[in-house]
Amino acid sequence: MSLVSTNWLGKNCSKVKIIDSSWHMPSSNRNAYEEYKKEHIKNAIFFDIDKFSNKKINLPHMLPNESEWGKIVSNLGIANNDRIIIYDNSDVLSACRCWYTFIFFGHKKNLISVLNGGFSKWKNENRKITDKIPILKKKKYKAQKNSQLVKTKKQIDKNISEKNFQLIDARSKKRFLGLEKEPRPSTKSGSIPNSLCLPFGELIDPTNKTFLKINKIREKFSELGIIKEKNVAFSCGSGITATVLGLAYSLINDKYLPIIYDGSWAEYGKV
Repeated sequence: MSLVSTNWLGKNCSKVKIIDSSWHMPSSNRNAYEEYKKEHIKNAIFFDIDKFSNKKINLPHMLPNESEWGKIVSNLGIANNDRIIIYDNSDVLSACRCWYTFIFFGHKKNLISVLNGGFSKWKNENRKITDKIPILKKKKYKAQKNSQLVKTKKQIDKNISEKNFQLIDARSKKRFLGLEKEPRPSTKSGSIPNSLCLPFGELIDPTNKTFLKINKIREKFSELGIIKEKNVAFSCGSGITATVLGLAYSLINDKYLPIIYDGSWAEYGKV
């Protein structure tokens, strides 16, 4: 169950751990933590995608190492057997990045879901919100990474000729085709050879920010020639919206675990 509805969460708030993983593009002039402090779902824990990343690499919000992740989650008061629901208030559906990271580090897929429609849908339905920040009680979380769920630049380069997996880019078609300037000044325009493009926004209903119905999502992937393939990986600008595609694909292929090129175009297109 990669997604849960606002109705489901409304009935189960007391039985789950809730995470607000809002993240905004630097150009948006929005501060996710300041917004969280003003209003969030009751008992929601703020998850800082940039802070909880690998600071030793000069790339945005890359995955931390195993021991660091264990400490991060333990300090958030989360245990390995907790049922977790993640939401965001972001245009890029950053909750999916948090969802992916938990799965990468071994949290059982059936214990972690994204709130379909996010905080905006929750608010629009006049559900309860608060400005009270919960007091976190440290737990003991054991991380165990699954290296099969991440692709490196070396693997991406090798795949261009060997074609062992299909890479799908979540950026806009203009960015993918090199017709639009990249938001990061240190990256050139264009895309990875032999990759396909499926802009993440095409899988989202713009009226309420929910994912499209499963049959519509299946159609989108089918149009690319992707029909329940196991060897599918996703990329984007910096590893955020790639996870939106990863979650969407998990909805039409129950056995699929999200595979992400973590460096994405921020690494591959670096000048």
